Amino acid sequence: MNSVVRPPLKTSGGQGEQNQQDFNPSNGPGYGLTAVQCSQLRELTAGLSPAQALWVSGYLAGAANAAGGLALPLNLTEASATAAATMSAAQTAAGARKLTILYGTESGNCEALAQGLADQAREAGLSPVVTDMADYKPRLLKGEQDLLMITSTYGEGDPPQRAAGFFEFMEGRKAPPLPDLRFAVLALGDSAYEFFCEAGKKLDRRFEELGAERLLDRVDCDIDFEEPAMAWRSAVLAKLTADVAKASAASVPSGVALSPTQAPALAAAAARGFDKQHPFQAAVIENIVLSGRGSSKEIRHVEISLSGSDLNYQPGDALGVLPTNDPALVDEVMAKLALDGATPLTLKASETTLAEALTRHLEITTATPRFLDHWAKLSGAAELARLQTVEQTEERSTFLRSHQIIDIIRRFPVAGLDAQQVVAGLRPLQPRLYSIASSLAAAPEEAHLTVSVVRYDLHGDRRSGVASGHLADRAAPEAVLPVYVHANPHFRLPQDDRPIIMIGAGTGVAPYRAFLQEREVLGTGGPSWLVFGDRNFRSDFLYQTEWQRLMKDEVLTRMDVAFSRDTGTKEYVQQRLLENAADIYAWLEEGANIYVCGDAANMAPDVHQALTTIVEKQGDLAPAVAADYLRGLQRDERYQRDVY
Repeated sequence: MNSVVRPPLKTSGGQGEQNQQDFNPSNGPGYGLTAVQCSQLRELTAGLSPAQALWVSGYLAGAANAAGGLALPLNLTEASATAAATMSAAQTAAGARKLTILYGTESGNCEALAQGLADQAREAGLSPVVTDMADYKPRLLKGEQDLLMITSTYGEGDPPQRAAGFFEFMEGRKAPPLPDLRFAVLALGDSAYEFFCEAGKKLDRRFEELGAERLLDRVDCDIDFEEPAMAWRSAVLAKLTADVAKASAASVPSGVALSPTQAPALAAAAARGFDKQHPFQAAVIENIVLSGRGSSKEIRHVEISLSGSDLNYQPGDALGVLPTNDPALVDEVMAKLALDGATPLTLKASETTLAEALTRHLEITTATPRFLDHWAKLSGAAELARLQTVEQTEERSTFLRSHQIIDIIRRFPVAGLDAQQVVAGLRPLQPRLYSIASSLAAAPEEAHLTVSVVRYDLHGDRRSGVASGHLADRAAPEAVLPVYVHANPHFRLPQDDRPIIMIGAGTGVAPYRAFLQEREVLGTGGPSWLVFGDRNFRSDFLYQTEWQRLMKDEVLTRMDVAFSRDTGTKEYVQQRLLENAADIYAWLEEGANIYVCGDAANMAPDVHQALTTIVEKQGDLAPAVAADYLRGLQRDERYQRDVY
């Protein structure tokens, strides 16, 4: 789901005909390896000399030992045993300082980066403790020595939802002085927002105020975070493990060092089969309009084949889709710039063409501050230069919301640019995440999506969302989509048959379809209650017949709906919650899990406020105690949100 390098494969090399037969990846999957991993391993080992292959086998064995040990069925050669022993010695040589890695995450990227950092730290001989900020006990701060923090920013400068309590503590008066602490911050954000990486900036400032010492300057990452995140990770580990690095260098015998191309191949072989950087080319099975005639929205149900991928997911996970830009938009950008699509181009050290880069690799829709600054310099336009000043922050934000890249190119034309100059101001095209609306138990080797197609008018043109437009207009059956699974571990069905309350608006109902499919096929009991809202009953009751069948079959126990445009008074899911306050509270008191999926700006806060009111009144609790009640549910993973 991301570019983080995973721990090496837990296996070892060996000699002898039988061992070679057991482990030879050309024989297909074995020893728990998938077909994809075997293919990657074949690709790596084909380019290794015998000495290099022996060293790699020892490296893998040492990594397995670092991860907790493995009963190895194959005998290590002398060279691989030496490498494994050297790695073990490096672990023992680690410094005595305590290392803690904290992460705050919305989509899982920061968690993956933190786990990847921990993996590398363990390989270097350190013993990191990795903790979600939501689960961290702030009283432990006084005992920390080296603290690495990775956090994203949510909305307009806020911390990730689950990490809000940690931030509140740090910014409050109870936060202790930390003169003996060393720290470093990696901040993730989106430069299209005004308060770029603000959550990370807050932590960085606050820890400095509390007297802590920076190990490294904070690094702020845009949506293409992989490269700067990896550089930060390498730099911080170099600071922490200078002595271990020397010991590790001695583990590579002369003449056995991996080449610059072999080292990344080893990392790729150790990674998952398909991810953000290496998506699976999936065929579209079905693509139909789900919303009814007369609907004010276009909602699509898209079924995608995962056959042959070995991709697995759980209900609550998302599918990452790597879209392409609208070909008509690509053509217009090139025409306005008088550039030929066949023009050779270097993009991140890879050779491509301008047309390919604008179609598959670069964001050419959303105008970002980065592009605005770049175009201001290229065009020399006084209006754009004025928007760069601090005094015009609000006006700049308004301008960026009302202008896309093509609008700026049209309005402020620049002649004589070469292709490399143009792409220097563009950021990478990013995948879009869609909650999976199916269960593998019910639809093996498939993933279903519920997609709201974004369409709107701007400056006299009809525009579409990058990904939703692709799925609606260019993803007919048999078309191919690059996809990968994005795990969402904080939006999961309970392991037992406890009751569940599922609150969703619009396409936010998608994961609940997966939840109930899973429960039906596996025979997992437990009461279930769906609270669903949308605009109109006749046209927007998504999956209506499926819910009715599930009610009939007693898989779905109860359903309440709210359609905001059917009456003069707009009613939303939060009204249904308040109307059924006594039952909601009773379910919670009986141990129910509660889920919220939908709009982060309005729906989710309104639902949270309704739940707070319900707990306060039904439990006869003070407002602060009611808020603590819900925070307790969140800590216990009984109140889970997937909002966007």
